[in-house]
Amino acid sequence: MIHPVILCGGSGTRLWPLSRKAYPKQFTPLFGRESLFQACLRRYLGDGFGAPVVLSHADFRFLAAEQISAVGLEKAAILLEPEARNTAPAILSAALYLAGQGKGDDLMLVAPSDHVIRDVPAFLTAVEAGTAAAEKGDLVAFGIRPDRAETGYGYLEVGSTDTATPKAMPVTRFIEKPDADRAEAMFAEGRFLWNAGIFLFKVDTLIAAFEALAPEMVPPCRLAVEKARDDLGFLRLDEEAFASAPEDSIDYAIMEKAAAVATVPVECGWSDLGAWDAVWREMSPDEQGVATSGAVTQIDCADVLLRSEDDGPRVVGVNLRDIAVIAMRDAVLVADMSDLQAVKTAVQTLKAEGADEAEILPRTYRPWGWYETLALGDRFQVKQIMVPPGKKLSLQSHVHRSEHWVVVQGTATVTIDDEVKLVTENQSVYIPLGAVHRLENPGKVDLHLIEVQTGSYTGEDDIIRYEDIYNRA
Repeated sequence: MIHPVILCGGSGTRLWPLSRKAYPKQFTPLFGRESLFQACLRRYLGDGFGAPVVLSHADFRFLAAEQISAVGLEKAAILLEPEARNTAPAILSAALYLAGQGKGDDLMLVAPSDHVIRDVPAFLTAVEAGTAAAEKGDLVAFGIRPDRAETGYGYLEVGSTDTATPKAMPVTRFIEKPDADRAEAMFAEGRFLWNAGIFLFKVDTLIAAFEALAPEMVPPCRLAVEKARDDLGFLRLDEEAFASAPEDSIDYAIMEKAAAVATVPVECGWSDLGAWDAVWREMSPDEQGVATSGAVTQIDCADVLLRSEDDGPRVVGVNLRDIAVIAMRDAVLVADMSDLQAVKTAVQTLKAEGADEAEILPRTYRPWGWYETLALGDRFQVKQIMVPPGKKLSLQSHVHRSEHWVVVQGTATVTIDDEVKLVTENQSVYIPLGAVHRLENPGKVDLHLIEVQTGSYTGEDDIIRYEDIYNRA
């Protein structure tokens, strides 16, 4: 049995402004309707795969659970990392969790959730080819046959240029991201594969590798799993124990030090979508190199990426060359296609300037749905709120503001102190300052309402919760 271990706790700042700390790229529908995370889950629904183990940050737990459910998975363990400690502690914690479930002799397939694999059958063939090596004790890293000289990826060196067949072969060494000249030379030589960051191990073999090569990481991760607590079906790793684990990647901690490391070469249309130029390639640009998405008009452009995201403004490109434009309602990125790795630096600059747009989207997602601010003044705020069927907000009150709710779609059950009423489309209700209230959707369609807040303070921290089905503090 192979247990998929899906990593989905990253922030993906290089795809700003679409991907932000509050809503990273793995949960966004970059291509089509499903997110990258959901596409990743679908790869491992077939025979031979067990229920996935998902490693996520606590902030994304309900989002991950909702997207898992939408794929049709009923059983998935969601382990919550208290903080980001890189991939090694996360993967070790997953291995220790599986061992504790009596799965020590099984295999675990570690996969980032924000990658694209176009040819899934080819990739699964490679997984099958790596199974025998992993079962006999090798640590298997999947290597992508390169189709260009790429400076944005690490490489695996093998001893043969015969990489056309997906078969396990020893890794000679790991190579950091090369400069352009070195990348060209390695591409021409044919013995170098892109390190996809996807791994296959026997559970007990990986734990033994940590005990031998990174022993300082084992006790805190073991304690984090042993002291993990159930929270509404999520498993929260112990915060104090996990925070004491060294911060390191699985490559540095284990793979580059281990003796028995193999790779399976594969050509499967893989991309880590590490920057907008990778997205441009995945969008299959036309003969002029133009790729567009959303409300876009282009005239006489070449080698450009033009995207208008989430009801963003219409993008009109005229006679553009080698430019990427990503437009959202609150921010627009305009960058040279040759320097898109610098987007990460731009985000860091925005954070230093105190710009909310660096990390926060206009639409804020909550376990019960989402809201977005439409207008904000000194003593008022106007929001749009969406609550899916069956969801409800916490029972709460406010110290500094009163609220008016106007239902514009669907039906709401509204609690105000001791009164419970049904509010339908084109009806409104008033919540006085200090009143204990709750909103829920009893219907079968999404509930949309406009909320008008008035008072001396309208911040999100002016909430006193008395009851919350999502167990938020």
